[in-house]
Amino acid sequence: MLFAALDGTIVGTAMPRIVGELGGLGVMAWLTTAYMLSSTAVVPIAGKLADLLGRKSVYVAGLLIFIAGSALCGMSQTMSQLIWFRCLQGIGGGIMMPMAMIIIGDLFTGKQRAKWQGVFGAIYGLSSVIGPQVGGWIVDSLNWRWVFYINLPVGLLAVVFIAMGLKRHSATGPVKFDVAGMVTMIVGVVPLLLALTFGGKEYAWGSWQIIGMIAVSVLSLIAFVIIESKVEEPILPMRLFKNRTFTVINGIGFLMSVGMFGAIMFVPLFMQGIVGISASASGTVMTPMMITMIVASVIGGQLVQKLGVRTQMTIGMFIMAAGFVLLSTLSMTTTKLLASSYMMTIGLGIGLVMPILTLALQESFPKSELGVVTSSSQFFRQIGGTFGMTILGAVMNTRSDHELSDKLVPVLKQLPEQASGIANEMTNMIHTNPQGLYSALLDPASLAKLPQALVEKLVPILKTSLVDSLHGVFLVGLIFVLLGAVLTPLLGRIQLTDRKKTEAAPVE
Repeated sequence: MLFAALDGTIVGTAMPRIVGELGGLGVMAWLTTAYMLSSTAVVPIAGKLADLLGRKSVYVAGLLIFIAGSALCGMSQTMSQLIWFRCLQGIGGGIMMPMAMIIIGDLFTGKQRAKWQGVFGAIYGLSSVIGPQVGGWIVDSLNWRWVFYINLPVGLLAVVFIAMGLKRHSATGPVKFDVAGMVTMIVGVVPLLLALTFGGKEYAWGSWQIIGMIAVSVLSLIAFVIIESKVEEPILPMRLFKNRTFTVINGIGFLMSVGMFGAIMFVPLFMQGIVGISASASGTVMTPMMITMIVASVIGGQLVQKLGVRTQMTIGMFIMAAGFVLLSTLSMTTTKLLASSYMMTIGLGIGLVMPILTLALQESFPKSELGVVTSSSQFFRQIGGTFGMTILGAVMNTRSDHELSDKLVPVLKQLPEQASGIANEMTNMIHTNPQGLYSALLDPASLAKLPQALVEKLVPILKTSLVDSLHGVFLVGLIFVLLGAVLTPLLGRIQLTDRKKTEAAPVE
C-alpha cells in the first residue's frame, strides 16, 4: 500500500531527468495524470470484484499488474510508452489501494479495526512526506528508472505473503460481472477527470474539448445509474445511497478532500512567494502538516473508542475548519514557524477524520458489501481532491486576475515604449496564467532579467496580490470544510463492536 501511494508523489522529483532523457516536455504532466486517471476509475470496480471473487485473487492480480506496469515504465524508451505504462501501473495501484482497507475490515473486530485504520491511514500521509525525498535520492544515487524498478522486489514479496497468508475463496454459483456498469463508469469518470484537470489550463472552460468531455461524462454517468438500478450484481448499488450513513460519510469525505487539496496545493506557493523559501526547499513545506496528520491518525484510531465516531468526526472537521480560518489570516509578515503551525492544525483535523470514514462505513454494512463500501469511500475522496484542485485553482485565477488588473496593469501602462513587449506579455499572463506570473517573478533568476526600477515596483504588487488571492482560496476551502462539518450531526450512532463480520458468504 505504501508503494502504491508513493507512486503518486515519487515521480514528480524524477520528471526533469525523465524529460531530459526521453524528451516530451509538452506532455510531462501526463506522467502524473495517467496514473491518477486509471487508479481513480478502477477503485470502485476493484471493490466489487473483491466481493464477488474474494480478496486474494483480486489483490494478487492488482499487485501483478502494478509490478508489470512498474517494470515496463522502467524499460520505457519514449515518453509515449512511459505514459501508457503509467496508466497500466495506475490500474494495479487502484486495485491495491482499497484492498488493504477491505482486508482490515475482514480480519478484525470494529474496535481493533479503529486502531489499524489509523495506522493504515497514516500511510497516505507518510507517502506524501517521503515521496519527494525518496524520489530525489533515487535519481541522484542511481537512475530515474529505479523510481519504478524499486517496486519490483517489494511487490513480489507482497505477492508471496498475500498468497500464503490469505485464505482462498471460491465463488459459489455463477459469478455475474456487470460489464456494462464497468464500461459506463470508466467512460463517465475518465472524461470528467480530464475536463477538471485541463479546463482553464490546456483549454478554455467554454471550449468544445471541455464541453464535449463533460457531455460524454454526464451521458455515461446517467447510463451508469440506469444500468446499476437494474442489474443483479451492480458495481455501485444505487440502493446504498438510500442509507444515511453511506451518503453522509461519503459526502464528508468528498467535502473534506476538496478543502484539504486546497491547502496542499497553495500553501507552498505562499511559502515560496511571501516567506521566501527557495523553490528547491518548497517540497518540504508540507512535512509538518503531514507528520501531524500521521500522529493524529494513529492516536485517533485509539481515541474513537472513547469519543465515538460522530463526536470525533465533528471535532476533527471543526479543527480543520479552524486551520483554514488561520490560513486566511496569512500576511506579508507571517513567519515560516507560524504558517507551519497553521498547517499542523489542518493536519490534526484531517488525521482525526480520515481513518474513521472507512471505519464507520465498514461497521454499518455486512461483510458481503465491505468491498463496495470501502472502495466507494476512497473513490469519493479521490474525486473530491480533483474537484478541489479545479475549483480552488479557478478561485485563485479569478481573484488574481481581479487583483493584478487593479494594481499591476496601471503600473505596466506607465512603462516607457521600449518596455512595451514586457508589459504586453505580463498583461496577457494576468488573464491567462496569473499563477505562472507569480512563479516567474518570484524566482530570482527571472527577476534578474528585468530592470531594477521595474522590479522594485512589481514585487510589492505581486506579493500583496498573491496574499489577497490566497485569502480567497482558503475562505472557499473553509466553506467546503464547514459544509462537511455540518453533515456530521446527521450521522446516526455507530457502535464499534467486539465481533468480526460474519454475514454473507466467506471471503478471504
